Amino acid sequence: MLGRMYDSQVCSIARSLEQIGERWSLLIVRDALFAGVTRFGDFQHNLGIATNVLASRLDSFVAAGVMERRGSADYVLTEKGRRLAIALIALTEWGDEFASEIEPPILYRHTACGGAVHAVSACETCGIIPSGQVEPQIGPGMPPEFLSTRRGSPERR
Repeated sequence: MLGRMYDSQVCSIARSLEQIGERWSLLIVRDALFAGVTRFGDFQHNLGIATNVLASRLDSFVAAGVMERRGSADYVLTEKGRRLAIALIALTEWGDEFASEIEPPILYRHTACGGAVHAVSACETCGIIPSGQVEPQIGPGMPPEFLSTRRGSPERR
């Protein structure tokens, strides 16, 4: 993966990138989640990724608990890996809106009723809210010494 490039960051996004931020990582997870791919050879064929790079990514996923290895060539997502679905849906929607000039090639549907599935910002009190109404606040894991070395408003970090 990326190695420990984000040691100076106190941020869950940076910690996530350490495990899934490499360029092929989310495409591997996408194929496992939404296409049911589990076989090493099928990942390699579908993605056109070099076998040494794929082996490294899959080994990293196993080490991080995102996938588990079954048999000699099967890689299956764990619950941790399956929980990336909402992030992939959000990236898909962002890409459809801002990074593509064609109609969406993939739509996500609820298996039980066929309704459209979207990534949304939801308040535990109010329900779905516009993303512009989300603001960060310092959480319990923020070291005070980190804040003293940063620039900008503490509540906007």
